[in-house]
Amino acid sequence: MPFTDDDMLKSLIERPDAFSREDESDDSRFYSKPRMVEHLDRTAMKTVTRLIGDLIVERRPRILDLMAAVDSHLPADLKTIETVGVGLNEDELKANKRLNRYIIHDLNKKNSLPFVENSFDVVLNTVSVQYLTKPLGVFADIGRILKPGGLFVVIFSNRFFHDKAVKIWDMLTDDERVRMVKLFFDRTPALEKAEIFMDMGRPRPEDDKYYHMGFPSDPIYAVFAEKKGGRSDRPKRLTPSESSGMPSQEEIKNRKALVSKNMKCPYCQHDLHKWKITENPWATWDHDLYICINDACPYVIRGWRDMFNQGNHGTSYRLVYDKLKDSFLTIPVPSLNVIKDSVEG
Repeated sequence: MPFTDDDMLKSLIERPDAFSREDESDDSRFYSKPRMVEHLDRTAMKTVTRLIGDLIVERRPRILDLMAAVDSHLPADLKTIETVGVGLNEDELKANKRLNRYIIHDLNKKNSLPFVENSFDVVLNTVSVQYLTKPLGVFADIGRILKPGGLFVVIFSNRFFHDKAVKIWDMLTDDERVRMVKLFFDRTPALEKAEIFMDMGRPRPEDDKYYHMGFPSDPIYAVFAEKKGGRSDRPKRLTPSESSGMPSQEEIKNRKALVSKNMKCPYCQHDLHKWKITENPWATWDHDLYICINDACPYVIRGWRDMFNQGNHGTSYRLVYDKLKDSFLTIPVPSLNVIKDSVEG
């Protein structure tokens, strides 16, 4: 059951066992074996890189990659004065080609970082915040080492090592995790008001091991804020927005007027497929319907986000065209594979 009450979420953070873990063994032992793999699918990784590139406005920033591994997800054309990695596995840090130098440091043993104040333009934490046992202490120190006006970005998804993630992370839904990370920002006095970014529903690469299960690409959530005291004339940092490729309302209206003739989805222009409803146990119609089964359709991509915001996690919808009535319907789908077996063509 989701903890929709913010006061309840705040009280959960205060519980003595909130940041305990199933595996309380020394982290350096757990991370002693290098994992030369990415923890997101390729589509999600591209989203992370694009997000970082959109948020960084400094021409040659000094960047700290916190809890770094084999990839810092920086855009290839981003020039930096220096990129420093802080992590626990030296082999992974050595393999990270974007790092100029690295430091082995366990943040769960010592929250403070070995840097002087006002050292970095940007601090990144990617898919690792769920492993911090004292996040408020770490966030406070990030506020110390960031330059005034500098940026702190925390990026995460819904995949993680359950035995090393803190207990409260495992208890919460994705939207509650977003709200919890924002609470960490809110409780860090050095930081400005935090903003939130979400991106989900993009097609998963066909060679990904989870593709056959009908899941979309891994969702990407981010919370970010600048350190207080930045110069008023510094470059303005634009808030990134999710891009599903949705046509304009006018274009959609014009396309819908042509569907009875061209039988193409008004959102993506892919062919609509006849839905064999007589073979579907959900059928309540006595005439032919046509459906868009393009997983990259902007209508489907937006659906994951819309349903998420309504509390229906892991669900999207597809567009259905009723040719007899020349009208459109919306069909919820818990997986991209649902319905595909009951269409022609």
